[in-house]
Amino acid sequence: MTTLIGLRRTNLPFARGEVKFHEYRRNQMRLDQFLGIELPIIQAPMAGVQNSALTIAVSNAGGLGSLPCAMLSADELRYELQTIKSKSDRPFNVNFFCHESPVPDERTATAWRALFNDYYAELGIQPTAKPSGAARMPINMEIAELVCEYAPAVVSFHFGLPSQEIMDTIHSCGAKILSSATTVEEAIWLEAHGADAVIAQGLEAGGHRGMFLSEEISTQVGTFALVPQIVQAVKLPVIASGGIADARGVRAAMDLGASGVQVGTAYMLCPEANTSAVHRTALKSDSARVTALTNIFSGRPARGIVNRLMRELGPINSDTPRFPLAAAASAPLRAKAESMGSGDFSPLWAGQNVSGCKEISAGVLTKALAERL
Repeated sequence: MTTLIGLRRTNLPFARGEVKFHEYRRNQMRLDQFLGIELPIIQAPMAGVQNSALTIAVSNAGGLGSLPCAMLSADELRYELQTIKSKSDRPFNVNFFCHESPVPDERTATAWRALFNDYYAELGIQPTAKPSGAARMPINMEIAELVCEYAPAVVSFHFGLPSQEIMDTIHSCGAKILSSATTVEEAIWLEAHGADAVIAQGLEAGGHRGMFLSEEISTQVGTFALVPQIVQAVKLPVIASGGIADARGVRAAMDLGASGVQVGTAYMLCPEANTSAVHRTALKSDSARVTALTNIFSGRPARGIVNRLMRELGPINSDTPRFPLAAAASAPLRAKAESMGSGDFSPLWAGQNVSGCKEISAGVLTKALAERL
């Protein structure tokens, strides 16, 4: 007789013949087994504060390093992928946004930019100055085919999933597909639409919320409330994300049924990260204890350290253009202020728990996160 260890003892679906045993057990599988890595740790992709150096360091330490790709051109993406393959033979993750690109609305853009006029004058910036920097773009078929040339173990998404054609292309090259869910309903949707695992993004997480079925912030809950509900609702492996900064948090998330964890903020002071000097200073200051969700930097809710612009125009402002068009207004201010050592106009993304931020190598941090497992 087969002994079932660690399974729910009441109303087991496989006992009623509703699902196969291996299907039910799938979300109980540890992430390292599921993805072929050594440690059940994913480094969260963090656009703007990292390149492939952080990805490589985490993967080589036994976790799953991630490369944020939404702000990379095709040529830049190819360079980063070639760099990863030349310096690591371990599994890695490439991450994309899959939002719908908005149609620019000149009236909305003009009204939004007008709110910044006093700031432009203060810093001596012409209001018509064009913002610099890469735009946030959703994945397309050309990029999906490029990615497949480098055979990543994982391709992950934020804001839902791309078209079925893109999904099929990614699956055809052997990659597993992950995506963020901020509610139980989003997790169920991801399972129904072909995701291989779900990242349960709690309210504590830094950076952009992955919410895609609703824009209502009141639907967002904390990691340790969200994880067990999603584990109960889907058969896929569930990855806990948000507010996890040390080995105790990793163990707690897995005790709640998570197959592994995704950690972002804790890596931002590592030497392999490209976190700006202004951002690093903020993360090490007392101000990092106070974060909030804001939409003023991009048009979508994202968690960051509260600064002057968030206090004066937000943190949530109903007049923002659609994501990512809102970023154009603050970009020149950010560049000028950072050149003077100020983060008053910068998106200082950070989660609610910065206690794990240490100036140590990403490899050492990755292994430390898994110590209690």
